[in-house]
Amino acid sequence: MADVSYVDNNKKRHVEQEIFDEVFRTIDQARRLILVDMFLYNDFQGPVKETTRALSGELTTRLIRQKKKHPDMQVIVITDPINTVYGGLPSKQFASLRAAGIQVVITDLDKLPDSSPLYSIFWRLFIKPFGNSKGSLLPNPFGEGRVSVRSYLKLLNIKANHRKVLIADNGADFVGLVTSANPHDGSSAHRNTAVKFNGLAVNDLLDTEKAVLAFSGAALPDIELPKQQRPAKTTLQVLTEGKIKTVLLQTLLNAKQGDRIDLSMFYLSDRDVVIALKQLKQRGVAARILLDPNKDAFGFDKNGIPNRQVAHELHKAGVPVRWCDTQGEQCHAKMLIGHYRNGTGLVILGSANFTHRNLNDLNLETDVAVRSPVTTPFMREAQAHFDLMWNNAPGRKFSADYEKYKDESLFRKGLYRLMESSGISTF
Repeated sequence: MADVSYVDNNKKRHVEQEIFDEVFRTIDQARRLILVDMFLYNDFQGPVKETTRALSGELTTRLIRQKKKHPDMQVIVITDPINTVYGGLPSKQFASLRAAGIQVVITDLDKLPDSSPLYSIFWRLFIKPFGNSKGSLLPNPFGEGRVSVRSYLKLLNIKANHRKVLIADNGADFVGLVTSANPHDGSSAHRNTAVKFNGLAVNDLLDTEKAVLAFSGAALPDIELPKQQRPAKTTLQVLTEGKIKTVLLQTLLNAKQGDRIDLSMFYLSDRDVVIALKQLKQRGVAARILLDPNKDAFGFDKNGIPNRQVAHELHKAGVPVRWCDTQGEQCHAKMLIGHYRNGTGLVILGSANFTHRNLNDLNLETDVAVRSPVTTPFMREAQAHFDLMWNNAPGRKFSADYEKYKDESLFRKGLYRLMESSGISTF
């Protein structure tokens, strides 16, 4: 399923959404367990407010309503400390959830490796021992309110639980949902993708979430999921952190003449991945790369790094590149489609950008790899979605030519390479 945006012939933006509608239906059907792990879960807005949907409030209302209907249900919300500005600004959403008896777990990011070692040494020695609390010296960098200096100092020690996951019961069964979408009001117009599934993969997904609960010092859900395997033409593999990169590179390096790779990505910067993409054309593999132009972030202007620099590399290597034609929103999907000569297909999608921080065991990330014949409804839907984004349609413009946002600046190319290698970046 996907959330999309496009521009009509009168330059007016339109937004069509499916993902959180399905999230809310899944929550409404649950009776025993709801586990949500979401990176951005807040109503913070930048200088230009996004009014598409108040997703954080919608999710909070649904969770509380379902908990009231079924008081014995286990409802667990796992999230990132960015939503409290790293302990500097209480979350009204989380306060409401806790008041309703819902377990809210703020991920202990200190247990994750440091992605910016030079700064992290300073932070761990001189800032971390003092903790953080409410403050008013500085403005909230993400929206309304004020926070302490220590909120900013912890923000600069960049790391995250970047997952977007839902697990819930559905009758006698359990379902999982993995997405790139956040319940964040400022992100509510973004383009995203998601997949919902059942079967043994849900057990694997729950195990990955139990690991986060355990190292964050939280209670684990007291529930057993079915362990019966079902024969199916389609298989789904849950991937987290560095395992995403392992499968991704295997996919790219094993592609052969006559195969095709389509990629839609918010941030593309990991050098191993970029090199593997450049090599596809040399082996006769067709490829199409659709990128966010990295020009907008919640009302703030961005400088195009890293996607425009990577796009220039790919373009020079003969790999076709197009840009999502965004109008303030972001092309936030992270999806790769493999289409093979033998009639099989592969889709990798989820939370992970293809960057050093997202693919090398630094952030917490969850993707899935779905494998099936290309004739299955899932594969056809995924391919049709990408084709629409790439080709556009009468009266609906989704993407633009490479020339629109091309950037050949040597300075910004060097800056991208420095940021990617040092970890001193937001991607």
